[in-house]
Order: sequence, then structure tokens, then C-alpha cells
Amino acid sequence: MRQQKLPVLIFWIVGIALFTAVAGAGYLYYQNDKTQKELAALKDHPQQLTKEKTDDLLAEVSKVIVLPMDETPTIATVFDLERLKDQPFFANAKIGDKVLIYSKAKKAILYDVEAHKVVEVAPLNFNTRDSTTTENIPVGSP
Repeated sequence: MRQQKLPVLIFWIVGIALFTAVAGAGYLYYQNDKTQKELAALKDHPQQLTKEKTDDLLAEVSKVIVLPMDETPTIATVFDLERLKDQPFFANAKIGDKVLIYSKAKKAILYDVEAHKVVEVAPLNFNTRDSTTTENIPVGSP
């Protein structure tokens, strides 16, 4: 009786393994195809992706602080804490945090994208030299 169940058991094990392999290969193909399409879209329309990412970030930040509505900020990413260590604005910054710089509103916002929290808000100080303005907050991003 036991010998009769062995071929059936082997059949089911092989069948399940085969099904899993085919499903896994299909999933990987789907992910690769999806990634290739996203990459092609990025190459064709890089500004669109940048706008979407900016809009997503602003929507996220606006849930925790009121943002100026009359301008689009310059956005930078903190990537080198060593260069920023002497600046109080970046005292609690982490790599990957975003800095939103509003020139008209003269304010900078440091936002932690992982914790979804505003870390710091500071006024921008402008120096006027030869009728040009420069911001005094280096953001640590090219």
C-alpha cells in the first residue's frame, strides 16, 4: 500500500516544484518588463518623472506643515553630513533627508522622508552684492 502512494507523492512534489518555477519565472519576466518600460519612460521624459517626484514630496510634506503655495521650491538631498556638521540647520539631519528651499518665502525646510517629519525650518538670509542675491544655506547637494 505504501509503495502505491510513493509515485503519487512524487508526482505532486514534481508538479508543485514545476508550478513554482514557472510562476517565479513569470513574475521575474513581468518585473523585468515593467522595469524596462519605466526606464524607457524615464529616458523619453525625464522632466515628467522629476515633476512627479517633486509633486509627491510636496504632497507628503504639506501633510505636516503649511507650505508656500505661490512658488515651487528648489529641492536638495542631504548626502554629506561631514560638510554640514558646523551648521545648526543640519544638526539633526540624516543622509537622504530633503531640503526644500523657498526663495520668495525666504525659508528652508529640512524634511525626514523616512520618518515623515519636519526636522527643521529656518529663514533664508540673503546678502545683496551687485544686485545679485545668494543664499547662505549650503544644502550639501549638487
